[in-house]
Order: sequence, then structure tokens, then C-alpha cells
Amino acid sequence: MKGVSQWGGWPVLKTIGLNLGLLSVGSALTALGINGILIPHRFVSGGVTGFSLVLHYLVPTLSVALIYALANVPLFLAGWFFISRRFFLYSIVGTLLYSGAVAWLDVGPLPIQDKLLAAILAGIILGTGSGIILKSLGSAGGTDILSVMLLHRFSIRLGTTRLAFNILVLAAAALLFSFEDALYTLIYLYVSAQIVDLVVTGLSQRKAIFIISPRWQEISRSILSEIHRGVTILRGEGGFSQREQQILYTVVTFRELATLKRIVRSEDPAAFVVVSDTTEVMGHRIGNQPHW
Repeated sequence: MKGVSQWGGWPVLKTIGLNLGLLSVGSALTALGINGILIPHRFVSGGVTGFSLVLHYLVPTLSVALIYALANVPLFLAGWFFISRRFFLYSIVGTLLYSGAVAWLDVGPLPIQDKLLAAILAGIILGTGSGIILKSLGSAGGTDILSVMLLHRFSIRLGTTRLAFNILVLAAAALLFSFEDALYTLIYLYVSAQIVDLVVTGLSQRKAIFIISPRWQEISRSILSEIHRGVTILRGEGGFSQREQQILYTVVTFRELATLKRIVRSEDPAAFVVVSDTTEVMGHRIGNQPHW
């Protein structure tokens, strides 16, 4: 029993189980959005899913799941060479789960008649599903792989890349189908891109903060002792007073921001504070770079 309790494989199994769970839940949500909203309203998605839907609309006998799986082959090769082997393997599993969910998880059209509401709801459902998938160590294939590649190399946000790629499919949909449906699809794609960014990076967002106060030493000590975040002291000079003053610079998580504000208010209610959003942070403990 002692040997079993010390077996180092349990953390690995837990990691695999967690990631398979994220891929499964995300795939189920996206399948619900595709089968329940996109197909009944003849909306077109973006990227490889949109390409699969366009072919399905033109040739209904072609399965969306089958087209999606086959179209992912070249993208998998790109993931293998440009991202990581682990990402590649999880993405294969994610694509199989995604394709299987689209093929078999069909609860029928959701009871929404208004196309604008349907487009918004589709964006929320599919954006949440795609975000959950990308919270894992893999993806569901398609433009997710290209998005991760561009994020790695150029720090372009996932939602922005997905929306840009989707414009190409949207242009084809406007030519092949009605222009009105293409506009509804654009609404869905925009909402979906925003939700993806919110799910993937929303709670892990970092805040960069500048603090100017004569009580900078007390504020600095409180940040170090209560939040346990590093503080950089910058030398500054007042433009009007010409007096030298110290400027505190620190980076905290979104959840720690309220504590930092409380510290500043308690030490110096008149302190000048600037809070800025960050796109990406690298560094020990505070970094929020993607895990792929």
C-alpha cells in the first residue's frame, strides 16, 4: 500500500482527466450551438466549422462532422511543428470529441424565433464552449490551432485572430446565401470572439498599477506583506513643482486589485493611482502566458 500511495502517476492522471473533461464539456456546448441554432437558422460559423457548414448547406448529404475532421489534417501538422507535441495530441482528442459531439449530440432546434437573439445566444454558447476547450492543454482543431500559433509568435489575442479568419468564410457565405444571414452571422462571430477572450483570459488578467504618494514607503511595505507582490520604485519629478518623488509600479491579478485599492486608501486617500489592463505578462508567479 505504501508503494501505491507514493506512486507519482496520480497527478498525471488528474491532469489528463481534467483536460479531457474540459474538452468534452466545451465540445458538447459547441455542438449544442451548432445543431440547435446555427443549422436551423442557416447561420455560417467561421474558420473550418464555417467551411464545413457551407459545404453541408450546398450538399446536405455531407456530414459537418466528417468534413470538419478531414479539413483538420493539415492544421494538425502545423500544430505538431509550431506549437508542441502535447498540444498536438490533445488537439487530436479534442477534434474527435468535437466531431463526435456535432454528429451525435443533436437535441433539435432551440425555441428561438428572432434571428438577432439567436445570433447573440449562439455567440455566447459557442464562445463559451470554445473558451472552455482552449482552457485545456489542447484545442478542437480548426482555426484554434492557427490562433494559438499567432498568439505564440505575435501575441495576437485569440478572439481577434478568430474573428479575422472568420471574415473570409463570412464573405463566401454572403455570396452563396443571403446577405442578411451573413450579417446575423457577423453578430454571432463578434459575440463569440469576445466570449472566448473573456473565458480564456478574463479571470487571469493582470493589472499594471502606478502609484504616486508621499507615503510610498508605507504603501510599498503593505503591498509586499499583504499581497506578496513585488514593487518597483521609480524616480520621478513633478512637472510643476520640480520636486523629486517616488513612483511605485506593481502588477497584480484581477482578484488582488480590490485589496491593493484598500491598502492605498487606508495609507493615503489622496494618492494618485493609475490602473491599466495588460495583454500578457511574463514572469515568475505573476505571469499569465498561455499554457500550450
